Amino acid sequence: MKHEHLLKHHRLKATPQRLAIIQLMHQAGHITIDELYQMIREKFSSISLATLYKNVNTMLDVTLIREVKIAGQKTKYEIEKESHAHIVCKSCGELKDIAVDPLSLLQKSMAVNHYKMDEVSIVISGICPECQKK
Repeated sequence: MKHEHLLKHHRLKATPQRLAIIQLMHQAGHITIDELYQMIREKFSSISLATLYKNVNTMLDVTLIREVKIAGQKTKYEIEKESHAHIVCKSCGELKDIAVDPLSLLQKSMAVNHYKMDEVSIVISGICPECQKK
């Protein structure tokens, strides 16, 4: 889906700044606010960090993007997509999506624990193939 349509689908105005944010997130896959701020300032030199946070929080509120929280690292953001888990290298910090269905685990857990849960996030840590060679 084109970035402009993605914003409109989530009932957000397709401003140049929002389009740039979505484009940068799409290119990076996973990105921190600091990384996003450095990159977006190349195109919009006058954008403030507060404006960036406001736009990111608005996109979070409408579930256009989601947070990926990793212990010991700054929160990263990604465009919302099909259900998946993440794997992170403890050596170099590389973060990748992996095809695991966290929702099926959530449903099984709800049935066993009788909790009303609404979100599940799985981050698996290990050492990537490149760092294993070192």
